[in-house]
Amino acid sequence: MDEAHSGRLNSIQLVQVEGFLEVARLGSVSRAAEALFITQPTLTARLHSLERELGAKLFQRTPRGMRLTEAGRAWVPFAERALRALVDGRDALEQTMSASAGHLMIASAPAVSTYLLPSLLERFVAAHPRVEVSVRTGHSEDIVALVLRDEVQVGLGRVIHHPDLELRPFHKEELVLVCAPDHPFARRRHVTMGDVTGEKLIMFDRTSSYYDITHAAFLSARVRLRRFMELDSIEAAKKMVERSLGVALLPRTAVAREVEAGTLRRVPLRGAPPMHNSIAAFRRRDAGKPEGVEAAFLALLGGKDVALSI
Repeated sequence: MDEAHSGRLNSIQLVQVEGFLEVARLGSVSRAAEALFITQPTLTARLHSLERELGAKLFQRTPRGMRLTEAGRAWVPFAERALRALVDGRDALEQTMSASAGHLMIASAPAVSTYLLPSLLERFVAAHPRVEVSVRTGHSEDIVALVLRDEVQVGLGRVIHHPDLELRPFHKEELVLVCAPDHPFARRRHVTMGDVTGEKLIMFDRTSSYYDITHAAFLSARVRLRRFMELDSIEAAKKMVERSLGVALLPRTAVAREVEAGTLRRVPLRGAPPMHNSIAAFRRRDAGKPEGVEAAFLALLGGKDVALSI
């Protein structure tokens, strides 16, 4: 190869590599052109351009057809590898754009990843079995930071407004009052917020938005909590309620299994202010239109039956 061509190669094209390999396989420019559905002069021009780019003669014309030179034989495995890589890359791109393959990176708040995300991912993976999924967890403020740093494609958490984020609310989480099956509340048709103040209320995670929602509800009802126990997780709060150590206002999805199993009893609240938390998917506003696996996951969140199926 000439010294002038020993540096970077500027303009080798896929059609040139395809033409070279087809002529090498068939030993004839005319037959290779026919196989590629192009004219013989077009293929000849591509071969000449490739030889100029490589700075080496690749074929020797003989009475029996086109014969590879020593340089041509040396370049065959690299041309095959390059063509295979390009074809594989094109296939991978098509699979990613169609959401049949790819990598979905999600960041999720702890309560969302524990109680909402599993059923969502079960449905997503069933529809897209070749997509690799990664999930990172943290408080909603941490999720926002991960999205803004472009470390994940989609964040899931409570609604946080930020000028650089696009929000897509997909679930409204309701706080419900639960108690142990043998608690006096379990025998009542409903209770009031005033009734709850007479019990020990089990609270969880002072940094959680649910903590703020609970306190705001009691302030709105003009009643004051007298006794409460603070824990750092929903799961711990549920265990304390099951042991009759108090009652708790917990996310409906978080207690659904225990209520169904009978280890916790849900108690209707009469006259209580609404206690809801909107859960949203957020992504960078400058990320453009969602495509591929990201678009497929957001479409799942946008389904009308998402909240009902959880």
